[in-house]
Amino acid sequence: MTSLVYGSRVAKNDVLVEAYGTCDEANSMIGLAVGHMAEEFFEGKEELNQAFHEIQTKLFHVGAELATPKGKEVKWQLTEQDVEKLEQWIDLYDEKVPQLDNFILPGGHPAGAALHVARTVVRRTERTAISIGEEVSPTVLAYLNRLSDFLFVAARFVNIKLGKKEQELHSQ
Repeated sequence: MTSLVYGSRVAKNDVLVEAYGTCDEANSMIGLAVGHMAEEFFEGKEELNQAFHEIQTKLFHVGAELATPKGKEVKWQLTEQDVEKLEQWIDLYDEKVPQLDNFILPGGHPAGAALHVARTVVRRTERTAISIGEEVSPTVLAYLNRLSDFLFVAARFVNIKLGKKEQELHSQ
């Protein structure tokens, strides 16, 4: 057993625990990516790190919402402005990378590869949160959906800035 916000007790394998635990995992992967970039220098790194700092903070808000039992007040709520900010970052960084004509293989620089992993963990967080049902805020679901798209574009940006060519998927 473990405790949710407000002290409610649930089983460790409860879907709420899985959801906020997976959110924490995604947050940690973003931290790993930022760590891999620590010694690297490229144009736009400072702004990207600021975006990641804000995103990591917002993921604590997502975790708080997922760990708050139904009917209780969520102390750290996400807003539509948080989702809109992700949309703006997606547009901004999408303009800085070449348009894709094919699927690409996840990988590249360790920072870019970690962002690809973070993207897949965010997708899992979203799927888990959806399985909770109507008690999950639509804003949380929208944030997770847009975050995975931002992480994809950010991974591409980092790999390009650090000189790692994207590997296209070729069908056999």
